[in-house]
Amino acid sequence: MSTLANSTASTQLPSLNQSAESFSDAGNVRSNAYWRSLIYFNIYRLLIGVSLLIVTLKAGFIDFGTHQYTLFLYACYGHFISSGISMLLIKWRMPAFDWQLTLQVFSDIVFFSLMLYACGGLQSGLGVVLLVTLAGAGLISRGRLALFFAAVATISLLLLETFSLLTIQSYQAQYSQAGLMSMAYFAVAWLAFRLAKHTIASERLAQERGIDLANMAQVNQLVIQDLQEGILVIDNNGFIRQRNGYAEKLLDIKPLSGDTERLKLSDSVPEIADRLASWQGNSNIQFDLLRLTHSNALVRTRFVPIQSDLRNGVVIFLEDMGRVQAQLQQLKLAALGRLTVNIAHEIRNPLSAINHAAELLEEEQLEANLDPRLVRIICENTQRLNKIVNDVLQLNRSNVAKPEVFDARDYIRKFLEGFCVTEKIDNGVFILSDSKDLRICFDRDHFNRVLWNLCRNAWRHCRQQAGSVRIHLEKAINGSDLCIDIIDDGTGVDPQQTKQLFEPFFTTASGGTGLGLFIARELCEDNQASLDYVAGSTSGHFRIICKINELCQ
Repeated sequence: MSTLANSTASTQLPSLNQSAESFSDAGNVRSNAYWRSLIYFNIYRLLIGVSLLIVTLKAGFIDFGTHQYTLFLYACYGHFISSGISMLLIKWRMPAFDWQLTLQVFSDIVFFSLMLYACGGLQSGLGVVLLVTLAGAGLISRGRLALFFAAVATISLLLLETFSLLTIQSYQAQYSQAGLMSMAYFAVAWLAFRLAKHTIASERLAQERGIDLANMAQVNQLVIQDLQEGILVIDNNGFIRQRNGYAEKLLDIKPLSGDTERLKLSDSVPEIADRLASWQGNSNIQFDLLRLTHSNALVRTRFVPIQSDLRNGVVIFLEDMGRVQAQLQQLKLAALGRLTVNIAHEIRNPLSAINHAAELLEEEQLEANLDPRLVRIICENTQRLNKIVNDVLQLNRSNVAKPEVFDARDYIRKFLEGFCVTEKIDNGVFILSDSKDLRICFDRDHFNRVLWNLCRNAWRHCRQQAGSVRIHLEKAINGSDLCIDIIDDGTGVDPQQTKQLFEPFFTTASGGTGLGLFIARELCEDNQASLDYVAGSTSGHFRIICKINELCQ
C-alpha cells in the first residue's frame, strides 16, 4: 500500500507543478497583454494628434481654432508631445499600468477641453473624440476606471461650457448638448465596463479550461507511459508520430526527443509494418502472436484507426504476452506450491510403504519360485509415481540462476558425449553444426537440464538413426542473441497440440509426467532466454534463444 501511495503521489506532483506554472505563465501573459493594449491605445492618441496638426496647418477649409487659433495649435502640440512621452514611459513600464492609463486619459480630457474652448464650444464636434478615448480606456482597464473617467470627462465638459459662457462674448450656452454628450460618455463607459466584465469572465473560463486540458493531457501522457503495453501512433504516411516507453523497450527504439527525426515504421519494425498493410486491406484479419527480433518478446498486435477512413493514422497496441504468460504461470505455480505440500505428506509416505512391501513380497515369491510379474508392475508404477512427486517438488523449488559466460558449442559437444553414454545412444544420432565459437551467458546446471530434456524428447520421437537429431547454432538477426535449434526427423507435433506443449502435466508419452518442457521453459526464462516450438515444420523443431556476451550479474 505504501508503494502505491508513493506512486500515486509521484504521478500527481507533476500535475500540481504544471498547474502552478500555468497560473504563473497566465499571469505573465495577462500582464503583457495589458501593456500591449496600452501601446495600441497610445498609438491611436499619436495618430489623432498628428491628424489634428496636419489638418490645422495644411487644410485651410476646416475652421479649427476659430476662437483662439494659437491656443488650439499649442493644445495640439501638447497632446502630441504627451503621447510621445507616454510611449517612452510604456517602454520603461514606469510608473505602473493604472497610473499611466490614468495620466493618458486625463491628458486627453485636458487637451481636448482646451481645443473645444479654442474652437468656440461644442459646435466644433471635437467632444465626440473623447467617446473613443473613454471606450478604449474602459476596455484596456477591464472596466475598473471606466465610470471614473466618464465622470471626469463630464465635469470637464460642464466646466468648459460654463467658462465659455463667462469669457466668450455673445456665446450661447449649450447645456442641453453638453448633457447629451455627458450621457453618451457614461453610456460608452458603462458598455465598456460590461464588455470588459464579460471579457474577464471569458478569459478566466478559458484559462481554467486550458489548465484542465493541460492537466488532462499530462495525465493521459502519464497513463500511456505507465501502461504495460506498447503503443505506437502511425500517421497516414507510415511514420511513427508518438510512442510510449514500453514500445521503445520492446522495439529497441531510442527514446523520443524534440530534435529526433520521425522514424518510418517499415524501416524500424518491418514485421509490424507488413501486418499493418495486411490489416489495412482486411480489417477483420486475425494475426498470430509475433516474436520481435529486436527484443525477442512475444507480442499480440492490435490495430485501432484514429478515424474510420484511416486518414488520420492508426494506433498500434503491442501486448507483451511474455508478461501475461508469466503472470499466469505465477498463478499456476502458486497452486502447485499448495499442491506439493499435500503431495509430500499424503502420497510420498504411503508410496514408500507400498514400494517397500512390494520389494518384500518379491523376495518371498523368488524364494517360493513364483512368478514376480505382478510385483514388478507394482514396483514400476510406484517408481513412476515417485518420479512425478519429485518433478512436482522440483518445480516448486525456486530456481535461482547463477549465469556465467561459456562457449556454447564446446559445452554442447561435451554434453552430447555424456548424454549418449548415460542413455546408451550411438553418438552418430546427434549432429552438431560446425559453427564458430559463440559465448553465451547461462547457468550451466540449468542449461544442462534444458538440453537433457530436449535431447531426450528428440531421441524419443525421432527415427533413431544416424543423423536423426541435428543441433544447429546461429547468431540471431539482432546480433545480440544466439539461436540453438534442436531438430529431429520425426513426425513433429500435431498443430492442434502446439499451444499446449509447455503447459504443466500435458504429455503425449504414455510414461511421461508432462512437466519436462514446462520446467525447461521456466529455466530458460530464469536466464533471460526463451524456449519455443517452431511451428510449420514437418518434424520436431525446438528453439532456444539466449544472450551472447552479456555480463553476468
